[in-house]
Amino acid sequence: MAASIITPLFRLKPSLSIGITSAPSPLKFRTPRTTKTNHSSTPLASLSDPFVLQIAETLEDSLSTPSSSSSSSSSPPPPLQKLRNTSSQSLLSTPWPSRKDEPFRFTDTSFIKLYQIQPVSSPLRSPNPLDIVPADPSSLNIVIVDGYLTNSSSQFPDGVFVGALSSLSSESTMKRVSNLLSNFEGDLFWSLNGLGTPDLVVVYVPEGCRVDNPLNLRYESVAGSEFGSKKLPISNPRVLVVVEKGGEIGIVEEYVAGGDGEKCYWANSVMEVVIGEGAKVSHSYIQSQSMNAAHIRWTSVRQESASTYELIEVSTGGKLSRHNLHVQQVGPDTVTELSTFHLSVGDQIQDLHSTIVLDHPHGFSRQLHKCIVAHSLGQAVFDGNIKVNRYAQQADAGQLTRSLLLEPRATVNVKPNLQIIADDVKCSHGAAISDLEENQLFYFQARGVDLQTARRALIFSFGAEVIERLPQTYVQKKVENRIKKLLDPVVKGSQ
Repeated sequence: MAASIITPLFRLKPSLSIGITSAPSPLKFRTPRTTKTNHSSTPLASLSDPFVLQIAETLEDSLSTPSSSSSSSSSPPPPLQKLRNTSSQSLLSTPWPSRKDEPFRFTDTSFIKLYQIQPVSSPLRSPNPLDIVPADPSSLNIVIVDGYLTNSSSQFPDGVFVGALSSLSSESTMKRVSNLLSNFEGDLFWSLNGLGTPDLVVVYVPEGCRVDNPLNLRYESVAGSEFGSKKLPISNPRVLVVVEKGGEIGIVEEYVAGGDGEKCYWANSVMEVVIGEGAKVSHSYIQSQSMNAAHIRWTSVRQESASTYELIEVSTGGKLSRHNLHVQQVGPDTVTELSTFHLSVGDQIQDLHSTIVLDHPHGFSRQLHKCIVAHSLGQAVFDGNIKVNRYAQQADAGQLTRSLLLEPRATVNVKPNLQIIADDVKCSHGAAISDLEENQLFYFQARGVDLQTARRALIFSFGAEVIERLPQTYVQKKVENRIKKLLDPVVKGSQ
């Protein structure tokens, strides 16, 4: 039996050197209460963060406000009420994260505390049909505006359910959702979403069903304040995907800013994915929020034996963009493939915290993370943790992170983490941080290509390795056009 923990940490600023049960009644957050015991009494307020309690109170108030577009004014379905109760209990003892907390050591969320948080109690408007027409007319389309499901007109195969939990009529599916919902414990932002989500969007694929056309989930953030305002609207969209034994589906998530795209808001989203035995989920996640927004996202994946989960992520928006990704393999012969590309072209933080847990024999995982920081105030964070536990014999796990820094004070913090307890495994990881290499530029110039064209070719091709893995051609084209639009000023302004 062998045990090893490999946790190199890379922090780089180019101007410096490199260092390699039964549900209780809903809780109210109105006033500090006292919990009595046989020995002493402890003020409840002393156990929590006042700012967290304030957000929790405003979230509860927003859910109790009658809304024509929400069912929150009526009694919520039992699974949703259970989720809210569990989340409110967690928030009573969860402080706001600081740089002293290891998971947030390189990610500063304190600027959110400068705002007055205002939950979106109803969508400000319905989406413009001209804005949501997909390039692929055969795709299935769902539109979520500020956390509220507003459009679900597509025709789905027999047995497949895509819609709000409050409209789910099948008792067996409702029971299945209740058993699977929120079996994972996340952080503060996970709990805030659980308390504040107006409804749960459910994607259910029955046993043996293959959904041939991709499901497009478009999240549009319409509510927002002007830059310099002290108010910050928050939305809490939550999606549960359940793919039963032998099922298959492709999902494309796209987060976009409504209006002029410069508003300030906070999108706090969660997706839970449960993949049954032999099932497959191909997941594309495109994040292009406003550059003044906070985008905090949780993805929790549970894979049963012989299942496959593929994630391709491209993140370019948000003043703060953080993706917490947790994948748990709960059966043998399971396949997990993660590919991510992050781009920071302004005063932005692009952050990925991922965990892959292999618990059974013959598990397979591959992770590729690439990022470009093209601004002197830009930052990127990668904390990738792969755990190969005792019974995960003959597992094959690989991880690679590569970062490209294009400005003197651009910053990247990289922490690949490989924890191995099993003694019969094949595991590897690697990390590289650099600017464009002079010999590569010279190669182009020696063949008559000017410096600006050479830089453009090298920069664009850096992220192409991830973008080309997107399974839908129309999604690839859309992402490529956005990347070029963001990077063109960087290339033209370079010397």
